[in-house]
Amino acid sequence: METPPSLAGPFALGTFSAGNGSAFPGLVTGDRVLDLRTVPALRAPGAGEPTTRTLLERWESALPLLHAAAASAESEWLPLADLRVHAPVEPRQILQSGANYRTHVIDLAVAHEPEGGRPAEQVRAEVAAMMDRRAAEDQPYVFIGLPSSVAGPYDDVVIPGWCAKPDWELELAAVIGRPAFRVPAERALEHVAAYTIANDLTARELVFRRDMPEIGTDWLRAKNAPTFTPLGPYLVPSAFVADPGDLQVTLRLNGEVMQDESTKDMIFDVARLVSYVSQTVELLPGDLVLTGSPAGNGMHWGRLLRAGDVMEGTITGLGVQRNRCLAEGS
Repeated sequence: METPPSLAGPFALGTFSAGNGSAFPGLVTGDRVLDLRTVPALRAPGAGEPTTRTLLERWESALPLLHAAAASAESEWLPLADLRVHAPVEPRQILQSGANYRTHVIDLAVAHEPEGGRPAEQVRAEVAAMMDRRAAEDQPYVFIGLPSSVAGPYDDVVIPGWCAKPDWELELAAVIGRPAFRVPAERALEHVAAYTIANDLTARELVFRRDMPEIGTDWLRAKNAPTFTPLGPYLVPSAFVADPGDLQVTLRLNGEVMQDESTKDMIFDVARLVSYVSQTVELLPGDLVLTGSPAGNGMHWGRLLRAGDVMEGTITGLGVQRNRCLAEGS
């Protein structure tokens, strides 16, 4: 069987629709999609039609059935080009890691330093020491995102009229299969069913509360506008991703490379992040753990998003997402 272009493994899982029809879970390989509603073995008794999330809820038994469906000569495939690709899963919870790439954190600290403040090299040295301390103390920084911010991998991103500094943040997202609560790091990857791409857009001017500096960051306003989390295109099973700590994260803006960094630059790897989150939150099937953004954001380049821009994001083996930016009301 042909391996899908730019995808790891023989198939991936997604959510699709045809015309005005309802969305359905599909198995994608190459340029074709299998409607998984047509696979009797995937219909749980009394559970209704399957979705990607219900398949994740029984991932250990569903994955062999997906392999069999992909290889079956009796499967009836649909042309991918005829379908709309939606966000691959509807998460109940989104947990987002901040300040998790060394180079990115250093660049942001330098960019946010007030004019006439500390020299750039001093800032770099101090931030590097801070990250070494965080890594040694095993204390990631994680905040909560809202599912209502999720958009499809090819949907338009709407820049709200109040947003003055919209920025991109392409990230690797781990997709939970088996529920995870207080799991150790050495067992955490057993709870990750798949990986996908997320672009965690940020209104930079709203990250810090100017009216209440003692409160700190305001992630509600800065990150959760509708369409601010393009997701997908697909869920690539974790069994097909050899090493999530060695993937290239690349974002192009209007064809120009802006981010191009390996996940090797992460301070906390996927296992440590999932374990850390699970000490407080019970992670459920379909939940997302975003692992942070590498260097190369708009703040670094002095070039933020504006209407008409097109972002193209890729991560090794996980496909491509492409989103056009529109001004609200246009």
